[in-house]
Amino acid sequence: MPRPVLESVANHLLLESLIGGYEAKAKEIDKVERVYDSLSALLNCHRDEVAIIENATRAWDMAFYSVPLGPGDRILTAVAEYASNYISYLQVARRTGAVIEVVPDDGRGQLSVDALRDLIDDRVKLIAITHVPTNNGLVNPALEVGKVAREAGVLYLLDACQSVGQMPLDVREIGCDMLSGTGRKYLRGPRGTGFLYVRRERIKELEPPFLDLHAAELIGRDEFRIRADARRFENWETNFAGKIGLGVAVDYAMEWGLDLIRDRVNYLADLLRARLGDIPRVTVRDRGAEKCGIVCFTVEGKSSDEIRRSLSEWGINVWVAQQRDTRLDGDGSSLPDMVRASVHYYNTEEEVARLCETLARLL
Repeated sequence: MPRPVLESVANHLLLESLIGGYEAKAKEIDKVERVYDSLSALLNCHRDEVAIIENATRAWDMAFYSVPLGPGDRILTAVAEYASNYISYLQVARRTGAVIEVVPDDGRGQLSVDALRDLIDDRVKLIAITHVPTNNGLVNPALEVGKVAREAGVLYLLDACQSVGQMPLDVREIGCDMLSGTGRKYLRGPRGTGFLYVRRERIKELEPPFLDLHAAELIGRDEFRIRADARRFENWETNFAGKIGLGVAVDYAMEWGLDLIRDRVNYLADLLRARLGDIPRVTVRDRGAEKCGIVCFTVEGKSSDEIRRSLSEWGINVWVAQQRDTRLDGDGSSLPDMVRASVHYYNTEEEVARLCETLARLL
């Protein structure tokens, strides 16, 4: 986290310890409400289209589980869909009789827009894809998918957990009806923060899977009224320190500029891929016509977790993208677990070189 984000979270927690949780929220209400303005600027939407939720998974869940589905209704998704999302498709399909269909990839490994268009009919009720998968470094064609969804009048849910903060996201341009994101990862915000965008015209069609006295109002003994804005997807209890920190993280990224961040991240990622490609026994596994800051590779004769542990001993942070996290993709391409190195704009060319030099020495 950047220092201003850390300080904003710590300061609010300190305030809560001194005067109490309710009192701290009341005293800092302007900072709390500003987060909605920050996110609306980040996504190019209205503040009443934004909900702030405890993490990206729950934000995505609140959107998906609010979609009315019945027997024979079709859900279209991508080969590289995240396992958590696909588990939810399976659960809802078993409950409702809906059908899950996976759109094939094109020759470069990303979702085929032509194949998507061919699958559209009046039984398709939802297109739901992950913008940037957890592995393979690719960027799915979210804007082109949005055009297909709009033409067909089909709900479109975009999981932007890995893309928000590392590239510009304009929900008007993309054409999605719902978008979920996280405060951590590329936005550099605190863990345990997430958000959901829902297009104004769609909000009233979507009833959240659960409600409380924040999301709805009890207006009689046997009657309640759900909020008219996106905050119907929130709940009353929340981490206000994290919420304020999320807003500071968004503002921090916006001050740098998402176009500049994207260009710097892509430059460093391309540099890393090139350097890794020069190391014997190392295979870069990234695919897609458009790539991003997530760089995945494997090493012949070494497990990815072994490589992660060895690099960690030298103060180099990477992670392991497990095959089970994108099982459809892994099963189809026989991909093993991969080392995942996620560069950001604050990284340097020297750090990229150090990773590669250290890896070469280890081998």
